[in-house]
This record gives sequence, structure tokens and C-alpha cells, in this order.
Amino acid sequence: MAPRDQRDPTAALRSVVEVPRAATIPLSQLSPEAALRRLELTIARRLDGFLHGDHLGLLPGAGSENNDARVYQPGQDDVRRMDWAVTARTTNPHVRDTIADRELEIWALLDAFPKMNWGTAGVTKRDLGIAAIATIGFLGQRVGDRFGGVILRPDGLRRLPARAGRTALYGLLRRMLTDPIVPDRTPARTSLAEAIENLNRTERRRGVRVIVSDFQTAGDTELSADVPPEWERPLRTMATHQQVLAIEVVDPRELEFPNVGEVLIRDPETAFERYVNTSDAAARARVNAVARAQRERIRVALRRAGAGHIQLRTDSDWVADISRFVLSYRKVASMLHAPPRGVAR
Repeated sequence: MAPRDQRDPTAALRSVVEVPRAATIPLSQLSPEAALRRLELTIARRLDGFLHGDHLGLLPGAGSENNDARVYQPGQDDVRRMDWAVTARTTNPHVRDTIADRELEIWALLDAFPKMNWGTAGVTKRDLGIAAIATIGFLGQRVGDRFGGVILRPDGLRRLPARAGRTALYGLLRRMLTDPIVPDRTPARTSLAEAIENLNRTERRRGVRVIVSDFQTAGDTELSADVPPEWERPLRTMATHQQVLAIEVVDPRELEFPNVGEVLIRDPETAFERYVNTSDAAARARVNAVARAQRERIRVALRRAGAGHIQLRTDSDWVADISRFVLSYRKVASMLHAPPRGVAR
């Protein structure tokens, strides 16, 4: 992210009082290769694919990773693959099978509803989500890997085919940045839950799924963490077969209400409007308590679903935040993405 002194000082004001017309992050700032050069996204699940890559495959085949040993078949097996340790223990010749190396396919789902067009730190939540997708793309890019995208709009889903290579990744990011801004109060014919279900049905190959949203649903006023959001069940289904990263994008003013006098609060997706006196300390405390309850409910739901959870703020450095997540994610990835008992990887 650009240093604060290089940002347009009026960008934050325009993102609040004007209708967004273009991206708040240029494509040239979505290439943090230098900061990510020493990092690698941990792939905890085995993959099923067709091309040779750098990741552990699901089925036996020609590769470099050892699998189970089996009895040697004269005339069929290569004696160079003889497992002498097992042969000595069993007194019968055994060879060691290998697991084929496969390519990784990453699909990113971007929530582009009107609520994502807002931001008070010079960058909108939508563009911060695209920056996060770019970072994950650079982290997960290896030999033969492909990256695809789905843009969730109120009028439906816009699919960007999965392709390999850095040029293809830049093309996908450019299409996301230049996708038309959705006007406020656009009637919605789909939802985040339906988009996740669609991605489950259409992209069945094992890989990584990145879900970028603020995970708030218009009209959902529930605050109890014991009541699951509508998107939790399809996300849990996705996590049983895929490695899922949920990137929650928030704005600081959504977490802590500012003291700026009387302001008009308007929901960009519904007809809700109300004047609130933010100078009232009690009113600010109530709003902040509701915001904390909403975020806690989202955190608990994502954890129950078995997804890796990253929270990014529009006023922070997304590269540093994701880098810290990746470093800590290595320790818990295999446990987080372990399938339920009786379900194979």
C-alpha cells in the first residue's frame, strides 16, 4: 500500500460523499513481489490435477514424494525404486510408490455489492479486497498453477476463467479493478451464500478458494454468535474438500464510531436512513457494542466452517497483514483444514 503521505488527501472524503466511479488503487500498486519473495502460501490439502507442478498430488503416479511400500512385481517394477528397509524387515522384496506432483488451482470470489464501495481511509473495501486477491495470487503462484476469479454482483456472477502465468494474473486483476461500480440500492438477485454454493458446484477440483467480503448480509440484524449466518453452511461444505481462506475487509469507522456531531447514516443496499448524534457518548457506545458483536459472530462462524480467517482494514498495510497471517498459518493449516472423521482428503 502506498505510504500515507503519497495518498490523495481528498480520497477518503470523496469515497464517502461521492458515488465511486473508478478504482482507488492503481494496478501498479498490486505487485508486492519484493515484500513476498521469502513467503509461500502453505497448501495443506493434496490436489487432483492433470499437469505436473510443485504440490503434493492426491493419487499415486510419477513424482518425487514417497508413498506406501508394496510387494515387488518382477518384470514390472523398477529395481531402482526398491525399499531396502521394508525389504529387510519383511524378508520380501518391496518397492516404494510415489505421489504425483500436481498443479494448484486457486479461485477467488470477490463480493462487489454496493456495501464494498465504501472506505474512509482513501481506499474502498472492494479495492482492498482486490489487493488481497493479488497478494494471495503472488504467494500461491508456482509451476503450472492457475488463478481464476468470480465477481459477485447483485445481478449475478461474473466468471473470469482460470489461467496460468503472471500475465494472466495481472489480466484478472485489471478486469476486477475496471469492473463497473455497482450503484447504491441496486436490487439483488443473488447472495454470498448462493455464490459460494455455485462455486462449490462448478469448480470441483481440489485447490484453494479465497472468499473476499465483509460477510455482512443486508437485513440480517442477528448478533448472537450461536445463530449461524446463511453463508456458513455452504462455506463449511466447501471447506470439507477445498482449502478455504476467508478475507474479511472492514473500515475503521465500522469498528469504532467517530465523534463528528449529527450525521446521516444510510445503508447502501436498503432503504434504511437515520440521523445519529455521534456526540452522544452513550449512542457511540451502543453502536460500537453492536459492531463488536457483528464481527465476533463473523469470526466464530468462519472458525466453525473451518476456514482460514484474515481481517484487513482500509487504514492498514495489507501486505504486512497478510504476511503475518501466512507466517502463523503454517503452524495451524494442516489442523484447520483436516476433514471431518470419515471424509477423505
